[in-house]
Amino acid sequence: MLKIKKVLIANRGEIAVRVIRACRELGISTAAIYSTADRSALHAQIADSAVCIGAADSKKSYLDMNAVITACKLTGSDAVHPGFGFLSENADFARLCRDNGITFIGPSPECIDRLGNKAAAKSTMAKAGVPVIPGSDGALNSYDEIKSFCDKIGYPVMIKASSGGGGRGIRRVNNPSELETNVNAAREEALNYFGDGSLYVEKFIVDPKHIEFQILADNHGNAVHLGERDCSMQRRNQKVLEETPSPIMTAELREKMGNAAVKAAKAAGYTNAGTIEFLVDRDLNYYFMEMNTRIQVEHPITEAVTGVDLVAEQIRIAAGEKLPFSQGDIALRGHSIECRINAEDPSKNFRPNPGKIESLHIPGGPGVRVDSAVYQGYTIPPYYDSMIAKLIVHAPTREQAIMKMRRSLAEFIVDGVKTNIDFELSLITDPVFLTGDYDIGYLSRING
Repeated sequence: MLKIKKVLIANRGEIAVRVIRACRELGISTAAIYSTADRSALHAQIADSAVCIGAADSKKSYLDMNAVITACKLTGSDAVHPGFGFLSENADFARLCRDNGITFIGPSPECIDRLGNKAAAKSTMAKAGVPVIPGSDGALNSYDEIKSFCDKIGYPVMIKASSGGGGRGIRRVNNPSELETNVNAAREEALNYFGDGSLYVEKFIVDPKHIEFQILADNHGNAVHLGERDCSMQRRNQKVLEETPSPIMTAELREKMGNAAVKAAKAAGYTNAGTIEFLVDRDLNYYFMEMNTRIQVEHPITEAVTGVDLVAEQIRIAAGEKLPFSQGDIALRGHSIECRINAEDPSKNFRPNPGKIESLHIPGGPGVRVDSAVYQGYTIPPYYDSMIAKLIVHAPTREQAIMKMRRSLAEFIVDGVKTNIDFELSLITDPVFLTGDYDIGYLSRING
């Protein structure tokens, strides 16, 4: 029996539903929190208990740390799963859980501190011998420092928020004339989203792939990687479609990058599930970019090819258990693709399109999985992320997975709100995607 008896899910939407399902299969009770805008949300209906913790504004509900802790006490929860987004990478929240005797299902607050600051994380990796993108050694405090460093390493460069994530606080600068405007914009966005305006600079890697490695590490010194995910299909630094294995990956490169990812996790003293993100250039040189100290949106494709339930392993690790497998036990079978289904209007610059779902048909069949929290008659609130579902397929080969995704997207029907389903269908049939020879700038070049 696991030491954890009841888990409060400090999140909403499909990830909250995903965690509730994992807990049920482990025999663990669940508690949900919800805002006033989420009274009819699926996660609040299917959990064993649910508590309203505040107004629709996430700052007054899902981001209110004290309210979440109070909900834990009210529901008798002895652990918290933060999902992704919201408080999932907040070291202060992890520390508050610990101070209140509540198990935080994730890394220690000290580790989140170490890796949450992107500049500090890069420095940690460099000291551990993990390849890093050439750039500043930590944050640069003034515009003059930034300008001097950019002149030194040469353009193009990337200006990045030290406490960034989710594509926020990032600007590409192609020449000196663009620098001041972009520095000011990145600093303002960083302050608005993270409360930290510090910035660092990296050399811009031309046309790279975005490849991330899934890590699991327990509290007994064991760490493994579960292969890579190719997240290069991005629009404005936001992932749109992910696949595993990466079309560019070789067995030799996977071993080198996987070993580097495990080395990075151990260097940071990391435990639980995490993701090491790399940029890979045309010559297959790879560079550490950042580490995400949480479960990722795209985790289901790794589950599909490995057969490992990542959320269940998160809970077991947090309960003090050892990993039940070693690196040699991990085998990648077949190919998996995920499309993020958003309530948005691609014809209007992908503007969010909340509203009532009048009718809904979810695709199915062998090798098809849909993670979602919407249902027919559900009203999508306008206050949160526009993602309403994740469509995941798994097949023996990449070509078969693509055909399965095409079929599944064509079956996916959502009436009442605009979605990006047709846009995803255009991507999965795009000649460049079919070759696998796409990079993180591809969508920007064809869609702006």
